[in-house]
Amino acid sequence: MRTRLFLPTVWLALASLTHAAETVWLDALDLSQMTQGWGTPQTNRSIREQPLAIGGRKFERGVGTHAISTARMELDGGSERFLAFVGVDDNANGPASIVFKAIADGRILWQSGVMKPGDPAKAVDLDLRSVKTLLLQVGDAGDGVSYDHANWAEARFIVSGAKPRIVGVPVEPAIILTPKPGPAPLINGPTIYGCRPGNPFLYRIPTQGQRPMIFSASGLPRGLKLDSATGIITGSIAERGEYRLTLRAKNQHGRSSRPFKIVCGDTLSLTPSMGWNHWYAHYDRITDAMMREAADIMVSSGMADVGYQYVSIDDCWMNAARHQDPMRVGPLRDERGNIVPNKYFPDMKAMTAYIHAKGLKAGIYTSPGPRTCAGFAGSYQHEAQDAKQFAEWGFDLLKHDWCSYGQIARDDKSPDMFQKPYRLMGDLLKQQQRDILLNLCQYGMGNVWEWGAEVGAQSWRTSGDLGFELNNIFNVALKNAEHRAWSRPGSWNDPDYIQIGHIGNARVGGLPAPCPLTPTEQYSFMSLWCLMAAPLFYSGDLTQLDEFTLNVLCNPEVIEVNQDPLGQCARVIELDEATLIMVKDLADGAKAVGLCNRGEMETTVTARWADLGIKGKPRVRDLWRQKDLGRFAGEYRAIVPRHGVVLVKVK
Repeated sequence: MRTRLFLPTVWLALASLTHAAETVWLDALDLSQMTQGWGTPQTNRSIREQPLAIGGRKFERGVGTHAISTARMELDGGSERFLAFVGVDDNANGPASIVFKAIADGRILWQSGVMKPGDPAKAVDLDLRSVKTLLLQVGDAGDGVSYDHANWAEARFIVSGAKPRIVGVPVEPAIILTPKPGPAPLINGPTIYGCRPGNPFLYRIPTQGQRPMIFSASGLPRGLKLDSATGIITGSIAERGEYRLTLRAKNQHGRSSRPFKIVCGDTLSLTPSMGWNHWYAHYDRITDAMMREAADIMVSSGMADVGYQYVSIDDCWMNAARHQDPMRVGPLRDERGNIVPNKYFPDMKAMTAYIHAKGLKAGIYTSPGPRTCAGFAGSYQHEAQDAKQFAEWGFDLLKHDWCSYGQIARDDKSPDMFQKPYRLMGDLLKQQQRDILLNLCQYGMGNVWEWGAEVGAQSWRTSGDLGFELNNIFNVALKNAEHRAWSRPGSWNDPDYIQIGHIGNARVGGLPAPCPLTPTEQYSFMSLWCLMAAPLFYSGDLTQLDEFTLNVLCNPEVIEVNQDPLGQCARVIELDEATLIMVKDLADGAKAVGLCNRGEMETTVTARWADLGIKGKPRVRDLWRQKDLGRFAGEYRAIVPRHGVVLVKVK
């Protein structure tokens, strides 16, 4: 009798539950909180605004997105199932490769494996009973986000309780970790510096502390002089060789000294270059006045006191044939073939002189093609003329951006097709009577890291514009670190600019606004770039610098990891899908170690000394907090927040 009574009771309960359940479609939810690498989520259509289609099969409903994307869902235990069909949209029109993933309460519940164009849709059927938080993610399969158009087709929840909702990333307080510098002098910056014989020398000794301050140097080579009030070294060194100096600074609160070696020879940028570039803040709005203001702020904010040197113009300083701003339209070149700045730049030489007077350096931009990426005048067939012009104007760095050269190279089948325009400009810059760094911007094509130094460059971009992949900084960093064998003094892999604080929207060239990264992600950004020995160029709005952003940009102990004279890019030790260790050997015998969590949940990360090649019971120092943590035997472990990096020095 008990059995006969029990079974009908269960059936009645199940029937009641099924009757109470309802279907909630993903496309009917508020998608505004969903993040993705390009574009905006599309309702019932692909990212290209076409009907949803996967492997030849069409779907009426769903969400079209673009890797890397995340929909963070709060379910509160009210959902029973999630069903969908997933795959690459048939209109991707390129070599896409993506991975779909569902993470329930921090645990991977399901993943698709790598999917490519033409693959049939994969069915998703997840049991969500008791799940509180669900993350629906699309990854780039580790090869970049180009053409990664992804569809969550017929995506729906079976709900019997609280309805699912899409929420933003967890809100974090902007905690300032770095102690403020004291009033006593502290000399920062690299301990080694390269220059070429006979060329103008300019170096501002980066020093924190209360001004006025008195600077001095012992061992200063013949031809150089030091301004004792500003700490700016100028002049020229005629003789090749290595010159060992001791830099000193003093004020009423104390003294500081630092060894400094000048290597006068053929190699520039013996440590990664540091500075500011206007692009991700000001796009085609840049002016001479804004460049001068940037130089002022770099000094007044303290950025120059920790080693930032270059104040660089990006695109849009020249004339264009057509532009919405008539002040930027005019003849591309004069009657002698010289490139013509637009009306916002009335006197380039006076502008660089203003920057130089502050002990800073000036950077400029062009393309080897006939037009820049924004449609302004490029250097094609005027390379020698432009190199000479840039030197005469007084620029110290040139960013050379591939842009329209792709049209020129379209029919070039030679093995050095990618190298050709950069070798030309590299040779021309060496002929100028100035030390001009060459930064290749051609997005990693042709394995540029293998030959960038050979063509005369000091740094080269290894990936696409990071402004379109800010939710992807860990993947960009790991991809860049794969090329660590080519990182050395004078030769730097460049994964693009630091974009924290206030930046513009790269997709629309918008006015600066708070960046989309959490405070933890902003710390991680700086930590990863320093571990990789990447050039440190901030590309945010200097006029809106706040205390938090300056604290991230200006920690001298963190920057010292970047400026270490060994020039090593950290090696990566993968621990699991979410966590990893980055370890970088330093010139003093210590190691910089990053305990990294690219996952969506806080977790504990352990650095084992045996994996890092460390013996004994070393000292561990927290570099962001500038605090000694003690000695640790065997390992060091730390709780690392979502998308976080704990950066320590182990010695």
